[in-house]
Amino acid sequence: MSKNKVAIVTGAAQGVGLVTAATLAERGYLTVLTDIQSLEGPVAKLSARGWQVDGIAGDISSEEFVRELAQRVERDHGGATVLVNNAGISMICPAEQTSADAWQKVMNVNLLGPFLLSKYLGAQMLARRSGSIVNVASVAGLSGIGHRSAYNASKHGLIGLTRTLAAEWGGRGVRVNAVCPGWIKTEMDVADQSSGAYSDADIENRVPMARFAAPQDVANAIAFLADSSLSGFINGVSLPVDGGWTADGSWDSLRIKTRSS
Repeated sequence: MSKNKVAIVTGAAQGVGLVTAATLAERGYLTVLTDIQSLEGPVAKLSARGWQVDGIAGDISSEEFVRELAQRVERDHGGATVLVNNAGISMICPAEQTSADAWQKVMNVNLLGPFLLSKYLGAQMLARRSGSIVNVASVAGLSGIGHRSAYNASKHGLIGLTRTLAAEWGGRGVRVNAVCPGWIKTEMDVADQSSGAYSDADIENRVPMARFAAPQDVANAIAFLADSSLSGFINGVSLPVDGGWTADGSWDSLRIKTRSS
């Protein structure tokens, strides 16, 4: 068995996933990046900093790929100690116009993938009676947001999966938690905004802290939940990383007025 702390981060080619991979690698984890996109650039970038990293490209919604990923992690690195289920896709569309195929594609990446990864990599943790899984959900998993029926449902489901695995596996040494970010300045946000769905002002006026989350904000919360020395008795939580979005029931004019008080 490897003595390394081994972290697997999905959706790690860019955005929150890449920043999370860097954060964990800097903290001493041997970090395995996985993404459907090429990982040559991200792996080279992190390796150049002297950190231990590996890259395995593939589709997390494929059970065959996830099984092979788990086997490779076990063979090459001694098994997983941390899993970060970050990979996800967005879809902005009125519910009545959402096709079954589009709905299923979102579910496959955002919910089936985390289940498969938890099943196969979680088995390695259960065998050693030690490990941490952190699922990247969303404020859209805590409340309803219009024109995102598939995305919202997938994130609500991911929180449900988090709680269920926490209940099943906590007594066997494996903690399962989730982070629920608000809007983050990433490539996904750029793509969503390009559709005309919302503007920077829409988000900044809604968030009590008056800004988007930065990828590092989310990565720091993930690293906290991953580290048993810091969060060893935290299990089954869904931690908002949203600048107060879910806490604030005010209307926009009141919220904005308080900022100049």
